[in-house]
Amino acid sequence: MIVSVSRRTDIAAFYSKWFVNRVRAGWCLVPNPFNPQQTSRVALSASEVDAFVFWSRDPHPLIKHLGELDDLGLRYYFLFTLVGYPRGIDPGAPSPRRSIKTFLELSARVGPEKTIWRYDPIVLSDLSGVGFHERNFRRLAGELRGAAKRCVISFVQPYQKARARMEAAAPGWRDRIDFSHPQVRGLLGAIAQIAGENGMQMFSCATGEDYSAYGIKPSRCVDAELISKLFGMEASTKKDPYQRKECGCAASRDIGMYDTCLFGCSYCYATTSFERAKANHARHDPDSPSLLPVAG
Repeated sequence: MIVSVSRRTDIAAFYSKWFVNRVRAGWCLVPNPFNPQQTSRVALSASEVDAFVFWSRDPHPLIKHLGELDDLGLRYYFLFTLVGYPRGIDPGAPSPRRSIKTFLELSARVGPEKTIWRYDPIVLSDLSGVGFHERNFRRLAGELRGAAKRCVISFVQPYQKARARMEAAAPGWRDRIDFSHPQVRGLLGAIAQIAGENGMQMFSCATGEDYSAYGIKPSRCVDAELISKLFGMEASTKKDPYQRKECGCAASRDIGMYDTCLFGCSYCYATTSFERAKANHARHDPDSPSLLPVAG
């Protein structure tokens, strides 16, 4: 079993104490996001978990606990999101300078093979056009040279719940990308070239488009083959049936809960209300079996 930590919220940034408490206990409770009355017990011990996949914009609060995770025999890697948008688009994200520092610290601690850079999602707007992304990606890739071996990109998905936020935060945002447009082709080519110059392989996330002409391969963020390679074991490659068809991720158990992240990203599909997320965070108990109190 692979455990996702988490697509639904940033556990490493905001709930690391809870996570460490739960791995000490060896299990946690996770409510069904579509039926909160239904709760599952998820094992978290090294004997039952092939690997943990951390998704985070700021894993710094978890770094101090990695020694204990290692002592418990846990296997893991990080998907570290770092883009550096204008504040309107990513109002709560750490500054690029702080994120770079954390990325370098984490990579030095766990290794560049286990610290995967997500330049994701790519938002094309009046504030963040092709020129912005070329300049921004070049700067970040140079800073992360040697600290990351893989970089994953995707273009923003026009989730209905995020449309109003996107229109307010990113004027002129493109909810449909024309991948035949010369500027978009040029951006993909530039990103791939810059990544190569900085010793990184490029991958794409959950897209129906073919980027192979640019040397960009399809990725699996929850990657059973990578887990097998990193940890010398045979993880199940069965595709996750609950992800959209373009997603190549292996099946995993996610231990997060929606409407609990505080970063406030305008394009976020996991937070329907930032005020609700703040209220949920305020009632979080790090000693609870579940991220938020559950009925019964």
